[in-house]
Amino acid sequence: MNFVTPAGFRDVLSDEARVREEMTRSVQRCFDERGYVPIETPTLEVMDVLQAGGRMPAAPFKFFDSQGDLLAMRPDVTLQVARMCSTRLKGQPGPFRFRYTQRVFREAESEMQAAARELTQMGIECIGESGPAADAEMVGLLAEALRTCGVGGFKLAIGTVGVLRALLERSGAPAEWRELVLQAYHASNFVDLDVLCADGTAAPAFADAIRSLPRIRGGKQAIGEVRSLVSPLGCIDGLDAFEETYDLLADAGLAESIVVDFSVMSSFDYYTGIVVEAYAPGLGAPLGSGGRYDNMLAAYGQSRPAAGFAFSLEQVMAAQASAPSACRPVDAADVAETLADPSAPATAAEALSERPLRIAVPKGSLNADTIAALAAAGLDTTGLDDPGRQLIISNPGVDFIIVRPTDAPAFVALGAADCGICGKDSLLEADPDVVELVDLKFGACRFVVAEPAGAGPSVEEHYRRLGSIRVATKYPNITSAYYRRAGMQVEIVKLHGNIELAPLTGMAERIVDITATGTTLRENNLAIVDEVLASTARFFANACAFRIDARIVELTEALQGSLR
Repeated sequence: MNFVTPAGFRDVLSDEARVREEMTRSVQRCFDERGYVPIETPTLEVMDVLQAGGRMPAAPFKFFDSQGDLLAMRPDVTLQVARMCSTRLKGQPGPFRFRYTQRVFREAESEMQAAARELTQMGIECIGESGPAADAEMVGLLAEALRTCGVGGFKLAIGTVGVLRALLERSGAPAEWRELVLQAYHASNFVDLDVLCADGTAAPAFADAIRSLPRIRGGKQAIGEVRSLVSPLGCIDGLDAFEETYDLLADAGLAESIVVDFSVMSSFDYYTGIVVEAYAPGLGAPLGSGGRYDNMLAAYGQSRPAAGFAFSLEQVMAAQASAPSACRPVDAADVAETLADPSAPATAAEALSERPLRIAVPKGSLNADTIAALAAAGLDTTGLDDPGRQLIISNPGVDFIIVRPTDAPAFVALGAADCGICGKDSLLEADPDVVELVDLKFGACRFVVAEPAGAGPSVEEHYRRLGSIRVATKYPNITSAYYRRAGMQVEIVKLHGNIELAPLTGMAERIVDITATGTTLRENNLAIVDEVLASTARFFANACAFRIDARIVELTEALQGSLR
C-alpha cells in the first residue's frame, strides 16, 4: 500500500510549521492592533447559501450529507462573513471589524493553476463603513500585513470598477456585447478587447475609452489620464473617491508600493468600488486580493457597506522565500521583527530591474517570425537563430528561454518566464492565467473538423443511432469546447501525431486539427466539415510580471509599433 496524502494536500513539517506559526501570530497581532477581532466560520456551508452571494471563487469540493443537503467545503471566507453578518448580527448597529485565519479548499480549474487544493487564508472584513478612509484603511492594512511577513518589493495594483461600469451602461451597446467586454477584462485579454471595440457595436468615443482604460497605469497621474479620458463622456463614477483614497495611501507613505491599474477588474459583478491585487517579484501568481463589495450582504437579507481582503499564507511564504536576502527574515525568530522595514521594498525593486527579462521563445514554425518580431522591437537576438543545444540564450537585459509552443503558456503562467510568444491555439488549449497583449499577425492557421470525403451521411447515421461519434485530436480542450457549443455528444481520443490516420483506420469518425493550406487533408482524402477557429501568434505575459515589471509594457508597445 502506498501511504501518500491526497493530491493537492500535504503534511507540514516542524521547521516550516514553526515559521508559519510565527508569521501567523505576527499578522494576527498586526490586525488586532488595528481593532480587528477574530472570528471563525464552519468548514462546510450549504451550497445554496454560498451561491446566494453571487460569486463562487474557484471550484469548491461538494458532497451530499445524510439529510440530502448539497454541502461545499468553504472555498472562501468572505461569503461566510456576509452570511453571518446578515443572520447572527442582524439588527446590530456595527460597524464590525473581523479578522480570520482559516483553511480554504479549492479544486483547480485548469492545469495551469497551482496544485495545492488546501490553503491557509488570512484576511480582514470591515462591515458597515464606506468612503475613502475605509478603503485606504483596507489597502494600507494589506500592505502592513505583507511587510510583517517579510515580503519585499511587493506592489498593490488598485483600480475601481465604477468607471468601466459607467462606460458600459452608457455606451448604448447591447447586453450581449457588454458581457463579452467583461469577459475580455476578466481574462486580461487585450486582443479580444481590441477586436470588440473595433466592431462598431458601441459608439466610437465609448469604444475607444473602454479599449484604452486597462492600458492606463502608474501613479496619481494615471488617475488624471483616466479622468481626461472619461470626463467628456460623463463617466467619472467613483473616480473622485478613488483619487481621495490614493491620496490617503500616498500620505501614509505607500506611493512607491501602489500601482494604479484599471485592468484589475476581476469579479466585476462582485465588487462595487475599489479593487486591489497584491503581487511580489519572482512569483507567478497574486499574493492576495480584495476590494469593496457593498451589494453582497443584501443578498443575505441586510444591506451594509463592506470591504476586505485575503491572502494565502502559502503564497506569502513563497514570496518571502524568493525575495533577495536583504529583504526577508532568515528564520522564524526574525519574522516578527520585519514590520515596516523601509529598505526592503527598494532593495527588491532594484533586484527586479537588474534581473534579465525572461521571454519564452517558441521552436518550430513560429521561431523565425518570433525572432524577427523581437529584433524589430529593439531586443538583441544574437545567437537565437542558431542556439545549438543551448536552452537559454542570454543577451544584455534579456534571457530567451527556448520552448515548444505548447509549453510556452505553462512557463509564463507559472512564472518561469515573464512573457512569451506562441499561437492562440496553444493559449486556448492550455487556458492559462496570463495577460494576452498583442496579436502578432504571423503563424496564421485554422482549426478545422474533417472526415473522410463522402462519409458525411454515414457519420450522421452513426450519430443518430449511437448518440455520439469519436473524434481524434491533439487538442482535446479546444475540441470539447467546440462540440459543447454545437450541442453534440462526442468521445475524444487524444493523439500526438498523424491525426489523419484516425479516420483512415476506423479509429474515429472525425478529426479536429490545424491546417494552413489543407493540402495534407486532401492528400489523405479528408474533407473539411467545419471551421473551429483561426489562430495567429500572440505575445502574452505573466499576470504578476505584467503589473510589476515596466519592461513588459515597453516591449508590448514596441511590438505594436513594429506591427504598425
